[in-house]
Amino acid sequence: MNQDVVQFELVSSHGGIEGLTPRQIVTELDKYIVGQDEAKRAVAIALRNRARRRALPLAVQEEIYPKNIIMIGPTGVGKTEIARRLARLEDSPFVKVEASKFTEVGYVGRDVDSIVRDLVEMAVTRERTRRTEQSRLGAEEATEERLLDLLMPGARMAPEEEAVDSADAGKQRLQASRERLREMLRAGKLDDRMVDFEVTEKAGNVLVGFPSGAGLEELGIDLKEMMDKMLPTRRRRQAMKISEARSIILEEEAGKLIDMEAAVKEAIHKVEQTGIVFLDEIDKIVGREGGSGPDVSRSGVQRDILPLIEGTTVFTKYGMVQTDHVLFIAAGAFHGSSPADLIPELQGRFPIRVELDPLEKEDFERILREPKNSLIQQYIALVETDGVTLEFKDDAVTTMAEMAFEINEETENIGARRLHTIMEKVLEDVLFDAPDIEKHHVVVNSDFVKKKLEDIVEDTDLSKYIL
Repeated sequence: MNQDVVQFELVSSHGGIEGLTPRQIVTELDKYIVGQDEAKRAVAIALRNRARRRALPLAVQEEIYPKNIIMIGPTGVGKTEIARRLARLEDSPFVKVEASKFTEVGYVGRDVDSIVRDLVEMAVTRERTRRTEQSRLGAEEATEERLLDLLMPGARMAPEEEAVDSADAGKQRLQASRERLREMLRAGKLDDRMVDFEVTEKAGNVLVGFPSGAGLEELGIDLKEMMDKMLPTRRRRQAMKISEARSIILEEEAGKLIDMEAAVKEAIHKVEQTGIVFLDEIDKIVGREGGSGPDVSRSGVQRDILPLIEGTTVFTKYGMVQTDHVLFIAAGAFHGSSPADLIPELQGRFPIRVELDPLEKEDFERILREPKNSLIQQYIALVETDGVTLEFKDDAVTTMAEMAFEINEETENIGARRLHTIMEKVLEDVLFDAPDIEKHHVVVNSDFVKKKLEDIVEDTDLSKYIL
């Protein structure tokens, strides 16, 4: 998580429950997302309600369920970014899935329970990484000792031996030599020295005759992991540079210091209490009247998703996971349909509905200028690595915004994503020539932009394919 984003677990200014206030959450979202105030308010309230729930007695907590949200709006207006930034604010396990990629039970494809399995897998990986970072100091110390053992076997003295053998001049000289080696190792002077040590080698990949979707995923069985455990592992000696050996040994030592059982337990707890699932393209599973072919499974997917949202228990390879308090945020354009076309039970599980506004020309300008991760800042940073300073004039930003808005109006409206293609086309030559350019200061103004884009924008047929 970015250093400048306030951690969610704080004591609020008025001395009440912990957590950011809704106003503070909206302020944080404003740093990355332009406009869409109604959607920001809705997700801010949902996030705050989680903090309120955690402040209540356990018996009451179990009775309070999250108020799931449907965001309605065209592509490229910020639906996914709002959900992603919300998860980062709370440091929650987060997964984005496309509802259209799931099929009803009985059809070939992914079952909806895999959403929860993916969420748990991601949470376990994050928790393992976090604990690895916490144990890095101890792992680095153990790695250093193992490397010194490889460089100078027999020179290490246990603490109890130091007192007994303090008069042994030979051992003391060995210990002094070991300490000199330690200094050289820390200074990187021995990185090219070759060492010979044992590495763990797993048996080669075995092809197993199970097709995908054969029911193993439904049982929460990871076939690869199961085979890795069944197949024997062997250790073999291998010579490599210390710089290469260090990373292998560090990984082994860090693994010894991590309590994976506790890590998995904590990850599952985070999923159950603060997990967020972003269901994109939910409008694509709205069935059509009298449909046939692929459409017949759409209402079935809705029925399969319903238990997850209502609250159920999903079996994963890490254990049972309850979804009662997972927050579901759905999104869709709903061009030819509306949330009212979803099955009634599913509609009832999304009580909060917000409509996101289409982007205007002024919004495109703000998107280019204001967010902390704006495209302009990204491209300035990219070419700066080649020693080139990129400067955008105000009229260039205005021109690019006008062109993005115009193309969206005349062709397919893809929202702010249009800016990505425009920026790439405008800076194509700069990005290509930057390593060899003699002029280390490039100014992008309105004329620069028009020269690159005017012919394409005027040719509607061509702009459909290029922009």
